[in-house]
Amino acid sequence: MPAPWRRTRARQAGLRAVRRRYRAVWLGLVIGIAAGLGSIAFHELIRFATDHLLGSIAAYHPPEPLGEGGSPASGPERAWALPIVIALGGLASGLLTTFLAPEAAGHGTDNAIRAFHWRSGRVPWHVVPIKLVASAVTIGSGGAAGPEGPNAQIGAGFGSVIADRLGLEPAERRRAMAAGIGAGIGAIFRAPLGGAMMAAEVLYRHDLEADVILISLISSITAYAIFGSYTDFEPIFGGAAGFDFSRPSELPYYAILGLLAGLVGLLFARGFSATEARFERLPLPAWARPALGGLLVGLIGIAAPEAIHIGYGWVQQGFTPEGIMAFSPWLLLALPFLRIVTTSLTVGSGGSGGIFGPGMVIGGMLGAAYWRLGHELPGFPQEPGPVVIIGMTAMFGAIAHVPLAMLLMVAEMTGNLSLLAPAMAAVAVATLVVGDETIYRQQLPTRADSPAHRHRFAFPLLSALPARQAAIPLVELDPFESCQAAAARLREAGASYATTRLEHGRLGEVTLPRLEEGGNEPVSARATPLPTAVDADWPLDRALDTLAEHERRWLPVVDGSPTHRRLLGQIDTRALLRSYRRAAASQVRPLGTIADNLEALDGVLPAGSPLAFRRLADVAFPPGARVAAVQRDGETLLPRGELILLPGDRVTVTYIPRARATVLALFEDGPPPPQSRA
Repeated sequence: MPAPWRRTRARQAGLRAVRRRYRAVWLGLVIGIAAGLGSIAFHELIRFATDHLLGSIAAYHPPEPLGEGGSPASGPERAWALPIVIALGGLASGLLTTFLAPEAAGHGTDNAIRAFHWRSGRVPWHVVPIKLVASAVTIGSGGAAGPEGPNAQIGAGFGSVIADRLGLEPAERRRAMAAGIGAGIGAIFRAPLGGAMMAAEVLYRHDLEADVILISLISSITAYAIFGSYTDFEPIFGGAAGFDFSRPSELPYYAILGLLAGLVGLLFARGFSATEARFERLPLPAWARPALGGLLVGLIGIAAPEAIHIGYGWVQQGFTPEGIMAFSPWLLLALPFLRIVTTSLTVGSGGSGGIFGPGMVIGGMLGAAYWRLGHELPGFPQEPGPVVIIGMTAMFGAIAHVPLAMLLMVAEMTGNLSLLAPAMAAVAVATLVVGDETIYRQQLPTRADSPAHRHRFAFPLLSALPARQAAIPLVELDPFESCQAAAARLREAGASYATTRLEHGRLGEVTLPRLEEGGNEPVSARATPLPTAVDADWPLDRALDTLAEHERRWLPVVDGSPTHRRLLGQIDTRALLRSYRRAAASQVRPLGTIADNLEALDGVLPAGSPLAFRRLADVAFPPGARVAAVQRDGETLLPRGELILLPGDRVTVTYIPRARATVLALFEDGPPPPQSRA
């Protein structure tokens, strides 16, 4: 390759890398703005629905945490109306989701996880308003559901729609969608750091989506700033700033709390799944099931109104000894289990709502009951607040497999970091008890199990091979050529399809049967636009993702700037696998990133390599690449200038990312891939 063209390619690769880095910044800002405004709308809709459904009809006003105003509970003065109100809320939610957006039914976080893994991060735009309204009605009528799951799905929807409008490819759309999850949770809980970590953790049971952390941090803090400017920046749960941990003798009690939290978490997950399965088997239309669930929740609410609605106010009451003592002892013991039942009936029946908030309430009330039973024991924590906070953290952090996010989030929601040590102990024990059980059924064990990453882990070499090495010939037709002449060219080339240039330089596809029908029409009249093209410097795993995303058998491979793209050929799965096998035959292994902007790979030199039988000093390596080590017959040789490389040597090369394609070419045996035929 001529030196000027190599330098041009290097500059283009560098510009693309810079654009990718800065795209995370502005894309995170855009997603955060959308999610922050959506969170405000959702917050106001829940308040409106609560005031006009629970408040006006049943005369019940649930208590609020200090960060939401701190108003005490009043009513219900018309308790008999609770089953009617909650059933009607479930009916409205069921009708909206069944007929307008089935993806908006159930708990939103699980739906967002499913979209990340199985739908290339795509959330249909109409899901956002339907989820917003259906969840506000479910919660506002008294359903035992939380706002975080719906807001996570709403944020995910914003991220997905924005990515689609910008024409981003599947991997970037997934990251944008996950950033929306973090922004939605970070805003509604006023916990931006925990929200960002939640977006990375909640996708897997035993893994972390590290690629989404940066964009999630940006989107989450942006959404939090917008939402907090409208409401306020106070933590949801007030009065916790004075809590601390200063007596190590309390740790065994917190470990026992972790054990109890793990057991209750298992009961929550299994009870919720069983309720979902039972409702799915009922001989009722899908739109009627949430109404039945709401009716049963309302009947429980007549006896225990503490078991309905969101429930954060009851957790706040548990922060003080006086608040806990105001509960009936039997009610306090029963509340965690009643909350499991009402949440399962509300959301498991198909009602639109979240289970994150109820999970925290269940854990908090478990902590309150634990303190009520054990506060007179020697060495037991003297204040109930820390026990309630750690109960929230341990129970849901374990059963949702988001321990780091919960540790951060509860610290932000209470404004207190001093309880991290006992919380870590409780979360660790609870996580051991829970094992592989999870409340989110769409979670996968690790990234290797996700369709988003499976081929990267099954074929790790794909991420190191550029698409240009897999390109095979593709006929390019003059758009003004007659279809009759073009058909003759295709038959002569033995091809059944070709590409041509359309308006604004866009590539189109035309098939032989279409050309044969066109007669003297120009080729462009019979061409259909291609959905996208594969950049020559994309790794093969990204090319494979793009083929699958657009359900294409082949796509063109192009090089150059967006306004002047040079056609190199085409890529399909067979060409992709042939390139993979060639590289595997050379035993090339990507070693990953070894330092900032520095990668490494090693491979065995074939006889036809441009490095074979040459002194290192005579080899013109691309800028930013150098030989780090040479192994020959089990012996490691220093890469001195006078060293002559031989076929069979295993050579380790370090390089900057934009030199990857040139470095890989050094391990090829044979001529480079053919270029396209014009």
